[in-house]
Amino acid sequence: MIWLKRTGKLVAGLLLTCVFFLLLLYRSDIPAEEIAAKYQTPESHFIEVNGINLHVRILGEGEPIILLHGSFSSLHTWDIWQRELSPYFMTISLDFPGHGLTGPDELQRYSVQDYSELVLSLAEKLNLRKFHLAGNSMGGAVALQLASARPDKVLTLNLVDASGAPRIETRSLDSTQNQARGSGAWIFKLIENPLISGIFLKCTPKFLFARNMKEVYADESKIQEKTTDRYYELMLREGNRQATLDRIKIPRNSEIDFERLTMPTLILWGGKDSWIPLSNAYALEKAIPGSNLIVFDQAGHVPMEEIPTESVAEYLAFLGVEVRKNYLEPPKQMVYVD
Repeated sequence: MIWLKRTGKLVAGLLLTCVFFLLLLYRSDIPAEEIAAKYQTPESHFIEVNGINLHVRILGEGEPIILLHGSFSSLHTWDIWQRELSPYFMTISLDFPGHGLTGPDELQRYSVQDYSELVLSLAEKLNLRKFHLAGNSMGGAVALQLASARPDKVLTLNLVDASGAPRIETRSLDSTQNQARGSGAWIFKLIENPLISGIFLKCTPKFLFARNMKEVYADESKIQEKTTDRYYELMLREGNRQATLDRIKIPRNSEIDFERLTMPTLILWGGKDSWIPLSNAYALEKAIPGSNLIVFDQAGHVPMEEIPTESVAEYLAFLGVEVRKNYLEPPKQMVYVD
C-alpha cells in the first residue's frame, strides 16, 4: 500500500508539473486589429476576393509579378524582393487564407487548388490580363497549379524551393509520403498528432518557431530576432492556429500537367534546403521543358530571405533587367508580349 501511495503522489506531481508548464506556454490569440496595426504597411490593401478579406501589398508599376509565400509564412517573406523588383515591375504579394493578416477562411478553402483559384480571382479583380508568377515552397505548388490550369495567364514562372515536383519513386512508403507533403519539416509531423494539435491551439511556444527558422536557413547567423518574432506573432493572429490545423488535414488536391508549362521558367533552389531536397529541383527541371535551374550552394529553404540580393538579381536577369554598371543610365528591360 505504501508504494501505491508513493506512486500516486509521483503521478500527481508529474501532472501538476505538466499543467504548470502548459500554463507557462499558454498564448491567447492576438486580435486582428492589433496585429494589423503592427504589420501592415502603407502599401497594404485589404481586398474582398471570393468572400475573403485578403491582405495584399502592391508596389511599383509596369508588368505585374504575383509573389506567393510558403506554409507558415506571409507576404513579408518577399519584403526585399518587392523593394528590388518594384522599380521595374508592379509587384503584388498576398497573405494566403490562414496566414498573415488575412486570417482564416470560414469555408476552410486551404488546398493548393483553392489557393490557385483565389490568385486567379485576385488577378481578375485587379484587371491583370497576364502576369509573371513566383512562388516559394507551398506557394510554388500553387504557382505550378495555376500555370498548369491557365498557362494563357502566366508570362513567366519562377519556382523558389517549390513543392509540387513530380513524384520520385522510392522504396520507402514513409519517404513517398514525406515527398507528397512537399517537405521534410518536423513541424508538419508534430502538429498532425491529435494530442499535440490540441495543445498547439492554446500553447504555442516561441522556441518552436526559433527552431523552425534554424531549419529553413542554412546560415543561422542571418536569422534576425524580429523575423522570428514576426513569424510567431502572425501565427497567433486570431484564427490562424486553427486554420493551420484545418489546412494540414486537407488533401493537396492538385493536378499539374507539366507539358502545359511552356512559359519561360526559372527554378531557384537552396543547395542546403533541409525541407525540400535538391533532388526535387532536378525533377522539376526535367519535367518542365526549357526550364533553367540555378542552385545557391550556401542557402536553405528561403533564399529570398536568406540571400535576397543574390537571389533577386538572378530573377531580375531572367526577367530581362540588365544589371547596370553605370547607375546614371536607365536599365535595359525585356518585355514579354503575346
